[in-house]
Amino acid sequence: MELKSRVALVTGAGSGIGRAAALKLAGEGAKVGVLGRTKDEIEKTADKIRKAGGEALPLEADVSDEKRMREAIDRLAETFGRLDIVVANAGINGVWAPIDDLKPEEWDKTIAVNLRGTYLTFHAAVPHLKKRGGSIVVVSSINGNRTFNTPGATAYVATKAAQVAIVQQLALELGKHGIRVNAVCPGAIETNINDNTTVRKEKDTAVPVKFPKGDIPITGGKAGQSEDVADVILFLASDRSRHVTGTPIFVDGGQSLLR
Repeated sequence: MELKSRVALVTGAGSGIGRAAALKLAGEGAKVGVLGRTKDEIEKTADKIRKAGGEALPLEADVSDEKRMREAIDRLAETFGRLDIVVANAGINGVWAPIDDLKPEEWDKTIAVNLRGTYLTFHAAVPHLKKRGGSIVVVSSINGNRTFNTPGATAYVATKAAQVAIVQQLALELGKHGIRVNAVCPGAIETNINDNTTVRKEKDTAVPVKFPKGDIPITGGKAGQSEDVADVILFLASDRSRHVTGTPIFVDGGQSLLR
């Protein structure tokens, strides 16, 4: 129970990596604010935590909405008396299309959720974290940091690269408050994020590449699991990583090294 007495916020906690992270943190004793846009999904995550003997507070909010985010995070801190850990996971793939076909409103939507959402999570949570210190983990991606070959994903990779830049900038700014800031950069992970992805004119932007057999070397080409990322998030959230800050950790089984 490494995180007993700690309070954590996980955004995008209704499914995938966010859900796995919320369950992992709760399993180590943290009280968890389960934040997401879809009420039934976050309720299911919270119920699973409670059934396992943990404590959870469902928080329905869109990460791009300043008012709702501030209210949700303040409610979490007031309910449990503190905030120690933040996992900024919520994000979308958005629309992947050639740059001259990608609509401004499509660009804006990806930026709003992935980048504005990350900013608002920091903006509303940091005042609480400054009271005792803590850990912030941003879920970025290998895309925009090690790989750039996803056809048409310009808006997406821009947000993912920006997230790592934010992590490194704020690791210095917040270090004096005892707040560590790190990122995990997953590769192919089995989640449902692709269900919310729109791809147009892929052949217009794709650059043909032949990879060695086994796209992900350590698993023989199989995608990783959400729990693989959650384990690294747990490490970064815990005191085991007390001297780690400003660091992106790639959780991709070596996938991005081939690209």
